Amino acid sequence: MTNDDIHTPVLLDRCVELLAPALQREGAVVVDATEGMGGHSEALLERFPGVRLVGLDRDTDALRIAGERLARFGDRVALVHTVYDGIREALDSLGIRRVDGILFDLGVSSLQLDEADRGFAYAQDAPLDMRMDQTAGTTAADILATYSEGNLRRIFERYGEEKLAGRYARAIIEARGRAPLTRSGELVDVLIAATPVAVQRDRAGHPAKRVFQALRIEVNAELAVLERALPAALEALAVGGRIVVMSYQSLEDRAVKRVLAEASSSTAPSGLPVELPEHAPRFRLLVRGAELASEEERERNPRATPVRLRAAERMREAS
Repeated sequence: MTNDDIHTPVLLDRCVELLAPALQREGAVVVDATEGMGGHSEALLERFPGVRLVGLDRDTDALRIAGERLARFGDRVALVHTVYDGIREALDSLGIRRVDGILFDLGVSSLQLDEADRGFAYAQDAPLDMRMDQTAGTTAADILATYSEGNLRRIFERYGEEKLAGRYARAIIEARGRAPLTRSGELVDVLIAATPVAVQRDRAGHPAKRVFQALRIEVNAELAVLERALPAALEALAVGGRIVVMSYQSLEDRAVKRVLAEASSSTAPSGLPVELPEHAPRFRLLVRGAELASEEERERNPRATPVRLRAAERMREAS
């Protein structure tokens, strides 16, 4: 199986189109903040022969695959093992102050979903790991074994927007009292048993879907990382530089929307007759609202179905 067989980059052409004006500049640098298996990076390197690319990822398996895929580009590529809120430190380590393009493709990667033993997918029985970086950190099994009922309910409500959060938290506490929950299949069985039949019949999607999402976000601190990463990424952009962010669930998209809206708003006090230059927005939005994948792309690549794309361009330095 080749990389292309297991990984079809989402909204590839649109990402390239949005980043193009910034990457056509001489000596341009682009950051793929979620390198994955290198699909978007490969397209950018091919389209813009003068571009240098910095790829970030916390997943060592993804970096290995991306490194093999991008090896033909030689020293135009620098891959860094880090979470994307480490973007400033990664650039500093390479002697790069400002960049011209930044791409975020958030959420769980194709590699992580397709490798059953990572424990991300509720449809496949595997150890309850869910760490994007398997070299460090707490696993989903650790969380299920140690969190209180209240804390489990909190993450299911906050990160999964799960209406049955309390019911599922109680069921997990009861189940772990009998035996540790160490495999995804065991957790799925507990969740299905705790879901009323009427709800199973009426609910769209699998009963475990939102709980697995919540556990994954908690294990990897995804929202906290994103809230640190976005301002750091915006600050790293040169004037005329562009950022493209793809989100796959509402919590991510709301965070992206909030940060970009703030960056593209005037800071002038209300009532001023004229906006002074220092109050002008630092960024301008490049798309109206959040763009969705076309019906054709959703049919070709089902993982594009939930995507929400937002983008912005830096217009001036901070005052």
